[in-house]
Amino acid sequence: MAVKIRLRRMGQKKRPIYRIVVADARSPRDGRNIDEIGTYDPNQEPAEVKVDAEAAKKWIANGAKPTETVARLFKQAGVQ
Repeated sequence: MAVKIRLRRMGQKKRPIYRIVVADARSPRDGRNIDEIGTYDPNQEPAEVKVDAEAAKKWIANGAKPTETVARLFKQAGVQ
């Protein structure tokens, strides 16, 4: 099973808030997820990123691949 760490869109129209989730690569963007490991709010100034670093490292060690955007957010939050 291919597992990805990616963003799940939440919030109102034109005011998105994202949850950083671990999900099967085949499931839809806002579909079922395995674990929720953080949030990303681009509406704040500066953009706010909260990540459970231990859970993120555990999932990456178990073979989960972060998307490009999530990898950038992890780098910004100091996870990788």
